[in-house]
Amino acid sequence: MTIGILKEITGENRVAMLPESVATLVKMNVTMLVEAGAGLAAFASDAEYELAGAVIETKAKVIAGADVLIKIQPPTAEEVALMKDGQVIMAVLNPYFNTDLVKELAAKNITGFSMDVVPRTSRAQAMDILSSMATVAGYKAVLTAANTLPKFFPMFMTAAGTIKPANMLILGAGVAGLQAIATSRKLGAVVYVFDVRAAVKEEVVGLGGKFVEVEGALDDKAAGGYAVEQTDEFKARQAQAIHDQVVKSDVVICTAQIPGRRAPLLLKKETVEAMKPGSVIIDLAASTGGNCELTKDNETIVHNGVKIIGNSQFPTDMPTDASRMYGKNMINFLKLIITKEGALNLNWEDDIVKGTAVTHGKEIVHERVKAAISA
Repeated sequence: MTIGILKEITGENRVAMLPESVATLVKMNVTMLVEAGAGLAAFASDAEYELAGAVIETKAKVIAGADVLIKIQPPTAEEVALMKDGQVIMAVLNPYFNTDLVKELAAKNITGFSMDVVPRTSRAQAMDILSSMATVAGYKAVLTAANTLPKFFPMFMTAAGTIKPANMLILGAGVAGLQAIATSRKLGAVVYVFDVRAAVKEEVVGLGGKFVEVEGALDDKAAGGYAVEQTDEFKARQAQAIHDQVVKSDVVICTAQIPGRRAPLLLKKETVEAMKPGSVIIDLAASTGGNCELTKDNETIVHNGVKIIGNSQFPTDMPTDASRMYGKNMINFLKLIITKEGALNLNWEDDIVKGTAVTHGKEIVHERVKAAISA
């Protein structure tokens, strides 16, 4: 079997696999093709890929020669046009929103594995690229906030008096939120955390955060660790609790998202306007609408003296380790579909393989994606 690694679009600094991951696959009897310059933005040269056992080729030759193509971002129109019948593509397809792409892959008989819909099960944790990238995002968001806030994070005892620590509120205690708590506490901030899932309280407190509780939340264990839609009554209590905490905060980091849906709106315009000038909001849910009403994706705006940073792409700012983590996740997934001889074996009896596939055999095979497209 031949696997091809494609270069990402301009602005995406990560690469699907670093040379170290390529070397692992070569040892598994897999032929590796890498598009020229694919790893340069992640500080991996073509020469390093060649030393790892890969062959450097043009984009067209990689696509023509590969049985399986690997990317991070969804394939471009040019790449899809070059793909051949029966080929396999593995990337973050974002299928709930890129519906036209999903339909095109199905029509061309391309088997599409969307790495952002890997089942949220214990067995699949080693392949969970969303958790890996959320770890990077949570860490980087705190550092960005610390560099942006016109105040210190920790408390200082100085000759000029005591400097109070910064107050931070983190909305959502998933992987990104928990990493943000840990990083913020290391920098000395006082951290408050809101999440509709009461089950995360113990983790929040264990990391040194203070859990903001709102009674009456729905908690669906079948949601795979994500938040779920709440009742209107709960949303009203939630909005007031968040408002009261936000106006006392110097930094708010928004991380709450729901798969296949718009990000929950947690921070309204009037709440932002009640914040102290100089405060900072980092919205990691910007690409799905944002948790803040004023968020603009991939933009930084200032509203009433409050800086709002809409950024869902922090992992691309740490391309080396982000690429390393993504590559390891991919190898763990590929082990499910590569035989000892290095041949491709799409085992549809495996719940992870089946649950990650979006298109196969000219059909959309992922039930939730199919339902979302039909709706």
